[in-house]
Amino acid sequence: MADPYQTLGVARGASEADIKKAYRKLAKELHPDRNKDNPKASERFSQVTSAYDLLTDKDKRARFDRGEIDGDGNPASPFGFGGGARPGAGGRAGGPGGGFSSAGFEFGGGDGDMSDIFEGLFGGGQARGGGFASGFGRRPQPKGANITYRLQVPFIDAATLSPQRVTLGDGKTIDLKLPAGVETGTQMKLTGKGEQGAGGAGDAIVAIEVQGHRFFTRDGDDVRLDLPITLGEAVAGGAVRVPTVDKPVMLTIPKGTTSGKTLRLKGKGFHKKDGSRGDQLVTLMIDVPADDAALQQFVASWTDARNPRAAMGV
Repeated sequence: MADPYQTLGVARGASEADIKKAYRKLAKELHPDRNKDNPKASERFSQVTSAYDLLTDKDKRARFDRGEIDGDGNPASPFGFGGGARPGAGGRAGGPGGGFSSAGFEFGGGDGDMSDIFEGLFGGGQARGGGFASGFGRRPQPKGANITYRLQVPFIDAATLSPQRVTLGDGKTIDLKLPAGVETGTQMKLTGKGEQGAGGAGDAIVAIEVQGHRFFTRDGDDVRLDLPITLGEAVAGGAVRVPTVDKPVMLTIPKGTTSGKTLRLKGKGFHKKDGSRGDQLVTLMIDVPADDAALQQFVASWTDARNPRAAMGV
């Protein structure tokens, strides 16, 4: 069983932000879509995801830190109370009067009652003198295992927070509402939608992967777009139709525009956690036809006396 802190490469006292940062870095490196010919990377991705699931569940993290569950979320071995030794520790363990020895499980002296040990194993029991000792209480029954789903979300759906239809392992279908600030690596927890267990159902963890787009790209909370324009539109200026993640809008191009000029469309980017939205940054790219006789004739008769490379020293 792996230590989830070691799996993510973080210290035991790591903050939630540090854990999230470590997970995102590893998830991007190990994602199955980027390692299709590397089964070990896929296995490692699953381990990293499981470790993240445990450490971001405050209750499970606290129970792991107390030694109540192992790195897989299963109840820890009961052979540990009363100052017992860990395997391989060597020598006797516990205080004076007895305990466990790591070499051969030597049950040490004193006047201890073996019923205490069975009480720790099985919980409950009768009062001392009736066969079992009281005082340990029953262990809480473990919940079922979490189930991890990986959901690919279209770029525009992620930008506009469009609900995603998800079919769970039990066959039920839900409409999943995406959170503001969603990005690749975002995880959403569906409480009680995991596997059933003696202590109730585990959770469903939905790991988000935002897909790319054929002409939009993401820059933080902003959306970038390279927009082709004609030479006439660049020289004379005018209004042109521009696609956005919401719907097309009209954009005014200034007269004398050159390639590389960037214009901003406010509030046309991704939704932020504070309720606002990023912008769409439109970079204008002049598209000149390859074989246009009239244009070639015009250029042959027209002279531009400027040197646009003068600032570069050439």
